[in-house]
Amino acid sequence: MSTGNEAPATWLSQDAYDRLQAELDEHIANRPAIAAEINARREEGDLRENGGYHAAREEQGKAEGRIRYLQELLRTAKVGEAPTADAVSPGMVVTIYFDDDTDDTETFLLGSREIAATTDLTVYSPESALGKAILGGRAGQTCTYTAPSGADIKVTVVSFEPFSG
Repeated sequence: MSTGNEAPATWLSQDAYDRLQAELDEHIANRPAIAAEINARREEGDLRENGGYHAAREEQGKAEGRIRYLQELLRTAKVGEAPTADAVSPGMVVTIYFDDDTDDTETFLLGSREIAATTDLTVYSPESALGKAILGGRAGQTCTYTAPSGADIKVTVVSFEPFSG
């Protein structure tokens, strides 16, 4: 039964999925080296004054966080082409124009930052102010959002299409 608040699917090209899987495998393979570094630093003595030990522990924490993130992303991601939709959704390349000026356009990918490595396009998160404003929008629809600076910005959706990676 759907609760209505599930996150939209993250679509990844096979290439992006394979790259993220390789990164995950590398992090997992590096676990013993990080543990050995922590043990070596621990043997240096007083842990309160041991910068190398604390740096190694911080590195381990970052690596473990990245491992958990990648595992969840890869577990829930859909691989392939995002289905054609009749409204703006994550995984789409979107073109907008600003403030009724059809010459002031921007084309970007609405998706996760993880996919940014697979494209030269600017990537906006669906959770960003702009992303939330245009999500579900249709070509010709005008939306207004509040930028981080506090300014209200009006944009009109020109077109959107699935990202092909």
